[in-house]
Amino acid sequence: MISSPAITPVINPVQTQSDLSRITYLGHATTLIEIDGLRILTDPLLRQRTAHLRRAMRIRNSELYIAPDVVLISHMHWDHLDLPSLRRLPAGVRVLGPVGSAQVLRRAGLMNVVELRAGQSHAIGSLVVEATPANHDGGRPPFGPQGDAIGFLMHGSSSVYFAGDTDLFDEMSSMAPDLDVALLPVWGWGPSLGDGHLDPQSAATALTRLRPNIAVPIHWGTLCPIGLKWTRPSFLTQPPREFVRSARRVAPDVDVRVIKPGDQLDL
Repeated sequence: MISSPAITPVINPVQTQSDLSRITYLGHATTLIEIDGLRILTDPLLRQRTAHLRRAMRIRNSELYIAPDVVLISHMHWDHLDLPSLRRLPAGVRVLGPVGSAQVLRRAGLMNVVELRAGQSHAIGSLVVEATPANHDGGRPPFGPQGDAIGFLMHGSSSVYFAGDTDLFDEMSSMAPDLDVALLPVWGWGPSLGDGHLDPQSAATALTRLRPNIAVPIHWGTLCPIGLKWTRPSFLTQPPREFVRSARRVAPDVDVRVIKPGDQLDL
């Protein structure tokens, strides 16, 4: 069943037998996943401005990201690997990132870095985090280092897929049988998208391949070039609504939950 296209906070708990307790959408690709007693922070972007981009709204629930157990970095683009944000985290926090990212992450003082290629896994207690393919350029602009983009599949009492930045790819159909939750990007930081990104329609197509029980759209409603919040504001709110409508058509059995930046989905 798919919820209404209206963007409203999710406040009703969902019955579940797993230890996936909460997902907090902090904005852009930054989420906090609480599963099996662990707090997993994805692609932390925790400040109000980066380069020419500003947050459309001030970050909320900032206390949630202070001490994560694990940080996942999907690729080295500036809006996904943000050094000033990472410097706010404990120096000893475990960080999983793509091959080539360790030298960049160490600039933030993070020394407990594990590099993964797609298909490789890393265990954290009872949770196994597997790097997945991603159809996206992952190098650090403008001068490197070069590296692939990856996503992450978390295997524990529940299974959670964090896509990072990606377009559709063939392995989506087979990489995650019995997937509980998919966190899928549906837009970017401006009024248009370049190659290597899911838009609302292609993200809905991804649901037909991944077949999750629950889908949460991310990577929307957060960053925008200076001034566009006022002159072209629709790109900040329209993508998740379009995703809901497209998902209703092509994947009606998936339960789509739209969470505003800063809000939580309690399970």
